[in-house]
Amino acid sequence: MSTQPPSGQMPPQSPQPEPVPSYSTPDQYAQQGQYAQQGAYTAQPQPGAPVPPAPQPPKRSWFARHKVLTGLGAVVALVVGIGALNGGGDDDTTAAGGTAQEESAPNTGGEAADELAGAPADTEPTDAEPASNAPGIGDAAPDGTFEFVVSDVETGVEAVGDEYLGAEAQGQYVLVHLDVTNTGDEPQFFSDFDQAMLDTEGRQHSADSEAGIYVADNDALLISEINPGNTASGVLVFDIPADAVPATVELHDSMLSGGVSVTLQ
Repeated sequence: MSTQPPSGQMPPQSPQPEPVPSYSTPDQYAQQGQYAQQGAYTAQPQPGAPVPPAPQPPKRSWFARHKVLTGLGAVVALVVGIGALNGGGDDDTTAAGGTAQEESAPNTGGEAADELAGAPADTEPTDAEPASNAPGIGDAAPDGTFEFVVSDVETGVEAVGDEYLGAEAQGQYVLVHLDVTNTGDEPQFFSDFDQAMLDTEGRQHSADSEAGIYVADNDALLISEINPGNTASGVLVFDIPADAVPATVELHDSMLSGGVSVTLQ
């Protein structure tokens, strides 16, 4: 049998179930608290909003980006400027007075140049030509704590010693008889190693100690200590070329002293 309601009436509605409230789990509450502590909730750009462009780094100038080329260019410019200044100065000087001086000043030679410079020519002594005021044979010649006196000079000696012991010269022996006096307050050693001879050509010759041994009674001037106030006498032997002419003898009280020159001519 049909149970349809009469026409014009709504069928009865069946009752709807009541909504069940949703509860968050403990894990969800812990995550939300952690996000709040860490500041996880940040403003996010809205969809469709324009994004501002990122800032661009400042652009350096061309000179800052090409330091090497800039430095080279500065050096080249400095060199060119200095060359221009120097070249201009030389040209001005030559044009102003150089040509006129050359045309007006005659060539008078070296003597006139020396007179204009204020220095007399040929006044400096040389090794071969000792100064006129230098001590000579028989004169006292002091150096340091020693005072030297050359008493005699023998040249052209071919050999020294005797028939049993002696030495022959390679060229010729020159024997310089010498007196050495200690004028100081302390003992001082004299050595023939510190003495030298110069010939007229300016060549320097050392003393021949081996030949000096064979000269009679010559032990005092080989290597000897001289006390204050005492005088030691002996002979210095020099072996020089046979055709050489002795000019001066340089005497020293020690290896480091200035020395004194004694004229032998």
